[in-house]
Amino acid sequence: MARRLLIVTAVFLAGAAPARADLVRLDPSGGALAVRAGGTALAPELGIWRVPATALPALRRAGVVRYSEAERLLRVTSSAETTDPLVPTEWWRAAIGADRVEPPGPGKPVTVVDSGLDITHPEFANRPNTILMNKQTTTEDDEDHGTEVSSVIAAPNNGFGIVGVYPEAVLRVWDASPFGILNEGAAIQGIAEAAREGPGVINLSFGGEDDDPLLKDAVMFAYRSGSLVVAAAGNEGLEGSPKGYPAAYPHVLTVGATSDTGRVASFSTIAPTVDLVAPGVRIPVAEPLAQAPSGYIEVPGTSFSSPLVAGAAAWVWTTRPDLDNTQLFELMRRSATDIGEPGFDTTSGYGLLNIPNALSFRTPLRDPYEPNESPTEIEPHGLFPSGTPPLTRPGQRTASLSASVDRSEDPVDLYRVWSPAREVLRAHVTGAVALRLLPRAPSTNKPGALAVGKQGTAVYGNQGSHGSYVYVEIRPAGARSARYTLHLTAARR
Repeated sequence: MARRLLIVTAVFLAGAAPARADLVRLDPSGGALAVRAGGTALAPELGIWRVPATALPALRRAGVVRYSEAERLLRVTSSAETTDPLVPTEWWRAAIGADRVEPPGPGKPVTVVDSGLDITHPEFANRPNTILMNKQTTTEDDEDHGTEVSSVIAAPNNGFGIVGVYPEAVLRVWDASPFGILNEGAAIQGIAEAAREGPGVINLSFGGEDDDPLLKDAVMFAYRSGSLVVAAAGNEGLEGSPKGYPAAYPHVLTVGATSDTGRVASFSTIAPTVDLVAPGVRIPVAEPLAQAPSGYIEVPGTSFSSPLVAGAAAWVWTTRPDLDNTQLFELMRRSATDIGEPGFDTTSGYGLLNIPNALSFRTPLRDPYEPNESPTEIEPHGLFPSGTPPLTRPGQRTASLSASVDRSEDPVDLYRVWSPAREVLRAHVTGAVALRLLPRAPSTNKPGALAVGKQGTAVYGNQGSHGSYVYVEIRPAGARSARYTLHLTAARR
């Protein structure tokens, strides 16, 4: 039996594209120069462009390049194995409770950023609520993945082959394989486009071992825009489980794989960022007709665990539309069935996806102002044009809020607060968290603390003649995650 192993990695863009390209983040003033150089705006909100490599030196000389990197190709997180054309049962349905509850009609959308969708396949040819966000191609050997992933989410109950976890989902598909294999710039563009369309679930069944700040920015943009980003953990459990991205980024719901024995699959990557697991062995999927005349194969991999969770999350969000993405994130992992060590573990996260539990699980509290881990995420005209609003400002000396932190998914909460001249700023927290007051430093420098919390309170006296903004920094202390309440006051001595 022929077997094709697709390894989670990233390689430099070479012969697959017509010419070598670079991804760059430009100053706002650099857009016109990039256009004249033959560049393409991928995520204008983030200043991310694709430019010919030959144009980069001139853009650097013009002083408009903030960051650049050679564009890479991404590999999918799956192993594909051909079996009988039609699989009579989908064992995963009972494993996650999909057979015990009725899925809703169309609601919150699911966007698949992957290779293209075979729209001629019987599962998709006449499927309603299927939105092609760009041109779709499925002719190359590695372009079957998007069709496979999409079928796990949204194959309809139409009498053909298989049924997805959310058959009537609004399915949006972005083809990120313009050269026959997943392309980094195209993936960034697809994530940004999905975020612009409004809150929904975005599935990313790909990854690599290189930490890419531009890909991270796109994921954070999607999260700030209200979407839930779900990603495959990777298949390196037998290879030392190297850290993989985007799965390892904060605010990404990371999914490992289980087998039909109810245990975590041996290949599933082990990591502190795994949030939950879902079936990922012997998963029947739709295959582009050009690559399998039968239209169906059976596959393993976290690539197919991730869309099960993405589809289930969209189902839950459709049924519970009052949730925001921070609540949905927490609900999906906390409602999972614990299958490993009690509580969280790095193999199965919080446990196995459980759709009935998720539908009835208590509503988590909101986590406001996310993402807010760094100055660039909270300062105006940083990563996001508006940044986040300060908690206090001139004329407003008190504020309170409740939020949460998590060692892997939300390791820091950072807030701007106003410190009036010749007054004392007091920050007090309740919860298992560490508190500091820091000088405002929009750059990446790490200044010393103005005050360190003792017994939950940090005090800073501004001796200057002018008020200024400072940062409140909150991190988990001891516990993996913590809910906290922050109270701020400023007054004369």
